[in-house]
Amino acid sequence: MYQLRTLGASCDWERERFTMDAGCSKAVRKVFVTLYNEGLIYRGKRITNWCPKCNTALSDIEVEHETEQGHLWHLRYPFADGTGYVEVATTRPETMLGDTGVAVHPDDDRYKNLVGKTVILPLVNREIPLFADSYVDKNFGTGAVKVTPAHDPNDFEMGLRHNLAQVKVINNDGTMADGLGKYSGLDRYECRKLIVADLEAAGVLSSVENHEHAVGHCQRCHTTIEPLISVQWFVKMESLAAPAIEAVKSGALKFVPERFTKIYINWLENIRDWCISRQLWWGHQIPAWYCDDCGETTVSEVDVTECPHCHGKNLRRDEDVLDTWFSSALWPFSTMGWPDETPELKKFYPTSVLVTGYDIIFFWVSRMVMMGLKFRGEVPFRKVFIHGLVRDEQGRKMSKSLGNGVDPVEVIEKYGADSLRFMLVTGNTPGNDLRFYWSRVESARNFANKIWNASRFLLMNLEETPLPLTPETLSLELADRWIIQRLAYRIDNVTDNLERFELGEAARQLYEFIWFEFCDYYIELTKARLYGSDARVKATALFVLAKVLETALRLLHPFMPFLTETIRQKLPHVEGSIMLAPYPTRAELNGLIFAEDGDLHQTANFILNVVKTVRNLKSELGIDSRKKSAVVVKVTRDDFADVLKSHARYVTELAAADPITFADEKPAQAMSAVIDGAEVYLPLAGLVDTDKEIARLTKELEKFRTVAASTAGKLKNERFVSKAPAAVVQAERDKLAAAEEKISSLEQRIAQLQSL
Repeated sequence: MYQLRTLGASCDWERERFTMDAGCSKAVRKVFVTLYNEGLIYRGKRITNWCPKCNTALSDIEVEHETEQGHLWHLRYPFADGTGYVEVATTRPETMLGDTGVAVHPDDDRYKNLVGKTVILPLVNREIPLFADSYVDKNFGTGAVKVTPAHDPNDFEMGLRHNLAQVKVINNDGTMADGLGKYSGLDRYECRKLIVADLEAAGVLSSVENHEHAVGHCQRCHTTIEPLISVQWFVKMESLAAPAIEAVKSGALKFVPERFTKIYINWLENIRDWCISRQLWWGHQIPAWYCDDCGETTVSEVDVTECPHCHGKNLRRDEDVLDTWFSSALWPFSTMGWPDETPELKKFYPTSVLVTGYDIIFFWVSRMVMMGLKFRGEVPFRKVFIHGLVRDEQGRKMSKSLGNGVDPVEVIEKYGADSLRFMLVTGNTPGNDLRFYWSRVESARNFANKIWNASRFLLMNLEETPLPLTPETLSLELADRWIIQRLAYRIDNVTDNLERFELGEAARQLYEFIWFEFCDYYIELTKARLYGSDARVKATALFVLAKVLETALRLLHPFMPFLTETIRQKLPHVEGSIMLAPYPTRAELNGLIFAEDGDLHQTANFILNVVKTVRNLKSELGIDSRKKSAVVVKVTRDDFADVLKSHARYVTELAAADPITFADEKPAQAMSAVIDGAEVYLPLAGLVDTDKEIARLTKELEKFRTVAASTAGKLKNERFVSKAPAAVVQAERDKLAAAEEKISSLEQRIAQLQSL
């Protein structure tokens, strides 16, 4: 909670709720009892995912499957009549002690004449049947599978169909059960080693092969789970899932990005009954009481002290608690006071958007939808915006075991909440993971500093000159009209991207507008007017500066709330909190945008392209862009000639082009660049020593050639490419591409200098 506050989450902090609050507990009991009375909650003996370390059952989605290199042991089970054997294969030989059958496919010609016979279970000497079941894949292995109903969910179902015994041979703590002779009490993996040795000694181990397979692990402690038979509480999911599927298909609920719709539907269409009981010490205790006098079970919303069936007093409450996601599934309406029909429930259910990570679509999102439809008759939210996970620089998931976690509070203390927020949004696309780079946090902080410095510049000038009250008193020039037009364009684009949940693109649009167009270009172009003597010209520049800054702050507020609030509070012409100010619209600028400015964007872009080109030429020569230098421009489009000549001071002010002249020929010894509408020349006389510059660039070229050769060699190493993490390999490929691009640029620049 403290982290959320520090990050600037604008929640109503007076409405905090905790999953064990009385209101939530009341809702949980109501839902449990209702579903139980409708036959949708039941208690039964079934296979569950069991964590030997946490000592509790887990639902399917609490199990993380990881590919591991294991073995496939082929075992010979001899027929009881001594006529031969059937060969089976297993990845868990310790469970064979609990085998109660061998299954084959009914259409498998190899075994048709053998169905109905019995085999002897090695080491145990128990006689078990060989039967046919369509579940068996006749093309896998030998086509015959051992069946252990107490230790495999599919075997459990086959066991029910064929009335097989359920022999549990592994305890809840992962040790072998009593009654198994020398194997009893052994850890399951120690037992595996001994079983394999004994099978080999008995001559029934046919072969062993390497086998890569998916192994389930507990999401909490990462222990390998053990499928075990136990008595648990379950929710029947089929009738609850059907309306949740239809809600998406009908458009009542939409996922952003849309690709997660298929994931959601596929899971719901193949859903199993939900195991909701947990053998943990904390949580909502299951509201079920067992009568020791008559054996009846009572499920109730209120505590039971007397059996309603026999009026006996010998009652025991079920010790299990509910899966935490059971209460979480009710969150959209339980937090609003349900089952009471409260004003909050009427106002806030359903809400508009749920923002969450893709890793809990099954845990939480789908269950909220199912429960919302069941108990409110309406989806709990209209859209689900799915974001990715924040990973470390190598693309790894942050975890305590890896020690690669980042505490957001520490980042905030060092760089500020706004810097962290902006970093997390920029460069990110919906549904995709994001890598955390400290360098990107620093860049976001630099952006915040840029905004702060621009604001100080405006505030300092406002101390001396009051703003005009109406646009009619202004004297707008090209730069003013251009920045206002660009602001209108950014308002439209930022708004459109936010509505489409393209937060990263919206942030990029704001970054480019504020940093480059407003700060680097427009503010620089206002300085001459602000320091001049014409009061109207000065007031116009201040008015536009203030208008653009204040509007940009409102656009930026969702991304950087602290900075924007602080700065806007200091502006003399606004009142109240920025949180309560209207979101910017193009209509606000109607009085400042003129119909006759249809070619304004093209005109301004041409001038700014000349500025960028001069700056780039200086940069390539290692010259400070603020250093004055002569610039010669050859205009190649007639319609641009007068435009550039009449606004040449913009190039002078922004690119230190002094003097700027116009010519039809390339001057001697000059760097050049071609843009749409002009050729730009930077004379080198008195600016740079050509021979020294060629030597400098050649040295830099050799450095990048060395980097490229080294990186290319590493990527040609098959061992490195196959064994290194994918993120590391990709980083090397990116490094090589960047080096090759730099080499090409340097070679071109050297060739140009040599041709002078």
